[in-house]
Amino acid sequence: MMRRLPLALMVCFLGGGYSAHAQSGVTLTPTQHMWVHRIEESLAHTRTVQARFHQVTPDNGQASDGDVTLERPGHMRFSYDPPSPLLLVANQGKVVFQDRSIDQITTIPLQRTPLGLLMQPNPRFSGDVTITGFSQDRNMIQLKVIRTASPSEGELTLFFTASPLALQGWDLFDTQGHQTQIRLSNIKVGGSVKPELFTLPKAD
Repeated sequence: MMRRLPLALMVCFLGGGYSAHAQSGVTLTPTQHMWVHRIEESLAHTRTVQARFHQVTPDNGQASDGDVTLERPGHMRFSYDPPSPLLLVANQGKVVFQDRSIDQITTIPLQRTPLGLLMQPNPRFSGDVTITGFSQDRNMIQLKVIRTASPSEGELTLFFTASPLALQGWDLFDTQGHQTQIRLSNIKVGGSVKPELFTLPKAD
């Protein structure tokens, strides 16, 4: 019997059902509006990002690490460190998960994933996207967002440093309160990446 990809990975990129209280928008102050605009502009002008990632599911303590490469718009690769058999690649408008240990491939549209918000040509946290929370504690900004028309796809909490303004990671929560955390380190913004990194994996 074919086993499913690990739950933490699926939740992290597919999202899940969310309770109604997490779906209403918030009213931002003028200062918060300014920060949201700055974040939108920063993301829009960011073409490539390369970093290490650390993924944790606090409920069960599972953790994993690897390398992430983003080339906006629409390209993403998460390579998990050995001995993990997992690989995630986004390209051609879809996200492909591969579990090499069982030759399993799972494909979904990129725009059905919470991280599809970050991969748009011009990210906007209004209209199609609803801001459900904003907070700032010293140099760390937290921005919570959902897709306005389909909040069940997942609520995403984005973490940014304010100075310099830079994405540091994200969290996802499901309707039972289960959390998946991704944190970035050794972040390199800009520069070229190899196109073959985004070749979609296929079953052998």
